[in-house]
Amino acid sequence: MNFPPIRELLADASQRIDPVDAEWLLLHVIDRSPTWLFTNRDAVLGHEQARNFELLVQRREQGEPVAYLTGRRGFWSLDLEVTPATLIPRPETELLVELALEKLVADGAVADLGTGSGAIALAIAHERKQSRVIATDASSDALEVAQRNARRLAIANVEFRHGEWFAPLQGERFDLIASNPPYVAVGDPHLGEGDLRFEPASALSSGSDGLDDIRIIVANAPAHLRDDGWLMLEHGYDQGDAVRALLEAAGFAEVATRRDLEGRDRVTLGRLNSTH
Repeated sequence: MNFPPIRELLADASQRIDPVDAEWLLLHVIDRSPTWLFTNRDAVLGHEQARNFELLVQRREQGEPVAYLTGRRGFWSLDLEVTPATLIPRPETELLVELALEKLVADGAVADLGTGSGAIALAIAHERKQSRVIATDASSDALEVAQRNARRLAIANVEFRHGEWFAPLQGERFDLIASNPPYVAVGDPHLGEGDLRFEPASALSSGSDGLDDIRIIVANAPAHLRDDGWLMLEHGYDQGDAVRALLEAAGFAEVATRRDLEGRDRVTLGRLNSTH
């Protein structure tokens, strides 16, 4: 059976799914670069490649995220493996990494809570090779993905531990604690839309107002921070006021909320007052 050239396959797929998604799925199937695709639009796929591409397009039509279909997502400067056991790293979370790098001393100790694919921990460890980064997650499946990412990227100054939030960090203190915890309210209609339908619910929602896990982290962070250490939390666009209030009540100073590139409240941070 002769298949049409790539340009026609993409044209058909682009009527059914986003054209950018179609190209990413095709590049994944043929294991080629965007440059190759640009100059070889008249090439013809083999039977197996064409079949695999069509199956991926059908799954994308049903809403499966491209990152899960390809098993990859770029974050910071890293190419990360992702699976349905992990959240899909998003560009807005890079703000958390930027702020961490601003505040972190060269050889500081960092904890990343709820690491998922390891995105935050690996980005910080990659940029601060003299730092020691410990990442925790309650999901052993997610930790396996994070560990594979660390090995493939040859990032050696990060350690992964299994357990919820601070449980694997008993008796340890850090210069900086970062987390992108669940912060969507249970029952929020957005959980039934788009990519969120396919991502792990336990990594997305947290209580009736979305703040249950953030409350736990803020309450326990002072016992795990060194004097003048920083706590940084990603949260929803409408949660900045509430998260700032939690940090201030817990004795943090210099509490502030930073906005993402779309101008939405995204990360709240505070420094542990050394007199606390």
